Amino acid sequence: QIQLAESGGDLVQPGRSLTLSCAVSGAVASISAMRWYRQCPGKTRELVAEIVIGTSTDYGDFVKGRFTIFRDIDKKSTTLRMSNLQPEDTAVYYCNVDRRGRAYWGQGTQVTVSS
Repeated sequence: QIQLAESGGDLVQPGRSLTLSCAVSGAVASISAMRWYRQCPGKTRELVAEIVIGTSTDYGDFVKGRFTIFRDIDKKSTTLRMSNLQPEDTAVYYCNVDRRGRAYWGQGTQVTVSS
């Protein structure tokens, strides 16, 4: 089993930066991918960023170089650094990992970008 706990969501002004963190516990050794998703108000959940362990890093088209995903070498955490946030980035951000063909999700953390 895997447990995920996001933190770092906040209310920020447009143009500011924010870092989200996700603590991962349980059988982390077999995790094959770590991701961040978001769900904007009234929209479906979308991929923000992913790290496929030992393979690649990828981002949603809307990121446009503003966000960076990191992970600890032991896969016990993943971090999403976000810069130049805009009101359209307002969403609940979710941490997600894959382990042996199964996806695990955190509860989400709210990011609100508003002046």
